Amino acid sequence: MASVRNLKKDINFVLGDIIEAVYLNELVKDGKSAVAGEAIIDEAITVFDDLMKQVNAKKVEDKKAHFKQINKKLEETANQLIGKLNAL
Repeated sequence: MASVRNLKKDINFVLGDIIEAVYLNELVKDGKSAVAGEAIIDEAITVFDDLMKQVNAKKVEDKKAHFKQINKKLEETANQLIGKLNAL
């Protein structure tokens, strides 16, 4: 992990790309999966808020392990959201 700033950028870019993919999917399918797409977007925003809260936590004993755990959670959650998006 290079820096906290890069982790924040990764969180923003990954979840932003997922949200953008949901919007593109809705455009291609003429809004037929709008309700399911909104649920994915809401979940992505919730995950973003949760991860940012964890990144900004001040009282952490082992910062390196803490940030690795956040990065791992980002990867797992992104894969789940992409799986839901592919199921639409």
